[in-house]
Amino acid sequence: MTMDPASDPSTPSPADPSDDEPRPRGGLLRFLPVLIFVLLAAGGYWALELRSTGAISNDVPSVLIGKPVPEFDLPALSGLVRDGKPVEGITIADLNGKGVRLVNVFQSSCIPCRREHPILMKLAEDPRLAIFGLNYKDDPEDGRKFLGQLGNPYDKVGGDRRGRISIEWGVYGVPETFVVADGRILAKIIGELTPGRVRTELMPVVEKALAQGTGKGG
Repeated sequence: MTMDPASDPSTPSPADPSDDEPRPRGGLLRFLPVLIFVLLAAGGYWALELRSTGAISNDVPSVLIGKPVPEFDLPALSGLVRDGKPVEGITIADLNGKGVRLVNVFQSSCIPCRREHPILMKLAEDPRLAIFGLNYKDDPEDGRKFLGQLGNPYDKVGGDRRGRISIEWGVYGVPETFVVADGRILAKIIGELTPGRVRTELMPVVEKALAQGTGKGG
């Protein structure tokens, strides 16, 4: 009796064609979500850096330009002192008087905020301006330490720990600076203040407002 080779257990079976196909590398695939997250995080960081320095367009229109400042009341940063006196928080009344005000949105962990801080300190020497700090989504102690280390250019500082008031102002990142006169928002500068941006974007608006108003005001 002749045995069929296919049924003979001692006869090697033909190789499965699928054995020659490359198999997925499971070890690498496990790290794919982490790699995607790192790339997205890095991309977001560099986009923020480019946006803050003006390397990419900051020309984002604000629906609040030319309109009254939103109703708000921000508490002071507890323990913050300037010239031996507690620094007060900010209310809408602080922005409704005569003169030109700058409202600067900052955060202690924001690197561009640290880079622009010396410029704010210089602007604070201008007797025609009042500068107010809006501490965005920060722990009050961190905001106080930030100003303790770098100096306080602000006449008043308000803490917006949950970011609610910042939403009303149309803030979507830090730093941002608003020019306010007679209770109206005249301009919004998105991103880091640099000497060039102060010269070409900030001061032309300030000078025009000063020409129409009276000094620092009260």
